[in-house]
Amino acid sequence: MSRHQGNDKSKPGSGRQGGFKKTSNSRGNAPIKKTPSKFTTKPEENKNTKAPKTASNSDEMRLNKYIANSGMCSRREADIYIQSGNVKVNGEVVTEMGYKVKLSDVIVFDGATITPEKKEYILLNKPKNFSTVGDDVKGDGNVLDLVRNATKAKIQPIGRMDKTTTGLLLFTNDTDMIRKFTTPNQRSSKLYQVSLDKNLKYEDLEKIEKGITIDDYRIYVEEITYIENEPKSEVGVKMKTANVKIVRKIFEHFNYNVIKLDRVTFAGLTKKNLARGQWRFLTDQEIINLKNS
Repeated sequence: MSRHQGNDKSKPGSGRQGGFKKTSNSRGNAPIKKTPSKFTTKPEENKNTKAPKTASNSDEMRLNKYIANSGMCSRREADIYIQSGNVKVNGEVVTEMGYKVKLSDVIVFDGATITPEKKEYILLNKPKNFSTVGDDVKGDGNVLDLVRNATKAKIQPIGRMDKTTTGLLLFTNDTDMIRKFTTPNQRSSKLYQVSLDKNLKYEDLEKIEKGITIDDYRIYVEEITYIENEPKSEVGVKMKTANVKIVRKIFEHFNYNVIKLDRVTFAGLTKKNLARGQWRFLTDQEIINLKNS
């Protein structure tokens, strides 16, 4: 993996805060946060429960460690789930402490199938001619082709990008983080540099800044400004949405064609030292910042 100094200099000016709301006053669903249920540390034993045989191969792992590695909870919390009969191995409930499993076993934790895969976070500066269409299949101009040598984990991009859109795209196998950044009410900002087919009229810029209605949805931007020392067709837009289609629709609503669309920042991450087409792993601090954003 190589790194190069990026040269994006776009920096929108100040503007009003905003969000993404439906025109009707219906409330969106809040992000789902899974927390362990409250169980007693010594639940009554279910005498009808049949536990499968303990694995004996060299690739075996304690069940509570398997659950902790999957990111669902700590080992101590996993023991509570196991004791309470909320964990299945190959279709059968296991309540035995210290029970060992193999990586090939199917583990269901509180109703969800899990894997002990290490969580990976990879940031790509996406070039043109690659898209997220069929994001679980490689080939034919798929963004996964650009990061396939980074990890053996089954990662996927956060959000969608078409072939013409460029810029920052985050990949991970952390389903909680994917859910966090793709829900409509997520709070992290993204900065886009937009190149239009003609100069953006100031009155249109003001209308966008105040909020517009498209397809019965009220769309707000956090900031919108002309790019300094560039033609008025170069615009910086700061929004919370990770859906680039929304950014395009804003300008198409006023009969502008978007020639180029580049995501400059993503939830505090930038393209610094990351050339077009290159990727890198996030630092531990960046991962913490994303989880807390």
